[in-house]
Amino acid sequence: MILTNSLNKNETAVVLLNGMSEPFGPRVIAIPEQPLVYQRTASASFDLPPVPFGDDTPWFLKSLSIDIRLNAEMFQRTFNEGIFSFLFYAGSLIFFLCSLCYAIKFSLWPLANLFLAALAFRGVLAFNTFINNQEMQEIIGTFLNNVVPASFALPLFFLGFGTLVNLFSLLSFTAKRRFDDDD
Repeated sequence: MILTNSLNKNETAVVLLNGMSEPFGPRVIAIPEQPLVYQRTASASFDLPPVPFGDDTPWFLKSLSIDIRLNAEMFQRTFNEGIFSFLFYAGSLIFFLCSLCYAIKFSLWPLANLFLAALAFRGVLAFNTFINNQEMQEIIGTFLNNVVPASFALPLFFLGFGTLVNLFSLLSFTAKRRFDDDD
């Protein structure tokens, strides 16, 4: 069985020669840019980076972590493109998330509203990750025929959809107020 530590750039591998039945038995240790080390038994004399023997993290937390990291990379990339690109992207995302406030006020139960808001935020994160994928950027670029740069497609979608949601909220508030005035 091979155990690796892929949490950092220097990937360390431990090969358990007798498998997980003997985790402290004979092993071979591979550290980048160093010769292989054979140990008959696990000893504390050899300084090893931590190697996870099992990952108990739930899947939804792993996927959330991946989406947050990919979105952070997108923010970094837009910041490196220029301040206008960064402000346009971040501003449209903030506007879109703020327009989803109707999800927070969906029911009379505060805990249900909190969970709905978390689901809405998670959905926006996942959608953002999906659209910022290189293949999707190419598809969007061919669809738009270079009318708008593909990097501006997602912020424009956020602005457009956020505007529609705010318009719907305004119209429903007006209709509800008119209905209340009629009574």
